[in-house]
Amino acid sequence: MSKVTFMGAGSTVFAKNVLGDLMMTPSLRDFDIALYDIDPERLEESYIMVSSLNRNINENRARVAKYLGTENRRDALRGADFVVNAIQVGGYEPSTVIDFEIPKKYGLRQTIGDTHGIGGIFRALRTIPVLADFAEDMEAVCPRALFLNYTNPMASLTGFLLRYTPIASVGLCHSVQVCSRGLLGKLEIPYTEPIREKIAGINHMAWLLELEDADGTDLYPEVRRRAIAALEGDTNEKTEKDLVRFEYIRRLGYYCTESSEHNAEYNSFFIKKAHPELIDRYRIPLDEYPRRCVRQIERWKEARSSYLDNNVSHKRTREYASYIMDAVVTDTPFRIGGNVLNDGLIENLPREACVEVPCMVDRAGIHPTVVGRLPLQLAALNLQQINVQLLTIEAAVTRKKDAIYQAAMMDPHAAAELTVDEIVALCDDLIAAHGDYLPEYR
Repeated sequence: MSKVTFMGAGSTVFAKNVLGDLMMTPSLRDFDIALYDIDPERLEESYIMVSSLNRNINENRARVAKYLGTENRRDALRGADFVVNAIQVGGYEPSTVIDFEIPKKYGLRQTIGDTHGIGGIFRALRTIPVLADFAEDMEAVCPRALFLNYTNPMASLTGFLLRYTPIASVGLCHSVQVCSRGLLGKLEIPYTEPIREKIAGINHMAWLLELEDADGTDLYPEVRRRAIAALEGDTNEKTEKDLVRFEYIRRLGYYCTESSEHNAEYNSFFIKKAHPELIDRYRIPLDEYPRRCVRQIERWKEARSSYLDNNVSHKRTREYASYIMDAVVTDTPFRIGGNVLNDGLIENLPREACVEVPCMVDRAGIHPTVVGRLPLQLAALNLQQINVQLLTIEAAVTRKKDAIYQAAMMDPHAAAELTVDEIVALCDDLIAAHGDYLPEYR
């Protein structure tokens, strides 16, 4: 009997997507399912929801069990073939609020703060020690399991796992599989399968390098024309929310996988105290992630009863998890965009970086493909964030406070807005505010 363990199962909506997909996949329907969380209320809600799904769409073929708290973590993981990770250490309160409010006191504004920048650094520092504990437990009770990481900051967390633990891991993000479809939809260019695309870079800043329609026609010339037209005022409700990425197209030549609100804070170009007019010009939603968290909490209160209803059902999503598991179980190759250790896949990025590239999956696991060299301007922008990621991992591994300061100093947004002394003081304030969510640094 095969088994999947879901870490952070209190993420009920996401658990429904991943485990509902599993139950709708013939090769996976008989899996044992272990739900693990440290929040008893959310764990119980997810258990009720998954059990209902199992009855309604899976004829009770899966065996579902729940495990609460760190003392039961090894039991949850024992014998797992796949481990899905969706934890958020510190949650919205207190940690996300801290990550936004303290930088704001220094004049440093953020939009999402979960991947790159100051928010991404401290989310990684909170999460890496927990992942180290997961890896230790997995080595003891399920050493051959494949770890599917959905938690941000993707590159820092997956990079740590791949470099410092023996666990087979891959990082998975939603933005790759919707990139081309979303771009063409915004620009009202017909999307017809099969689209030929080539995407590579780093998580949340991977590049749509090639885009052709089913007839082999290069779609980029028309994409560039319409994107520039939107920047020059020919905009609508769809395009006005993506002006940062359209500026990437105009200045760098290529589109980026993750949203404009994310990428607005990944560089020194768009959020500037000295130029507040850029916020309106590019429609940049400052403090967007805290607003989303509040909305999600309210929506969950409204939707909670429908997820706990005995009639809950599901339609298979585009999430990679079930497709990866099926490819491994049946040895039927499947292509994904995965976050893996570079090791020469992208020649002009560091070998120890975590990169997002096309990968094939089969019974033998994850097989990344060699991309070659990125256009220099794209590699340069990726390198800015890779430097931050590598220093963040260094800080988490060595527990040296200087490495935290250095990671923050390399962040292009923080460096453009703050002095070195301000960056150090900001980091000290964040370390103090996060308290026990961080290990002791020296």
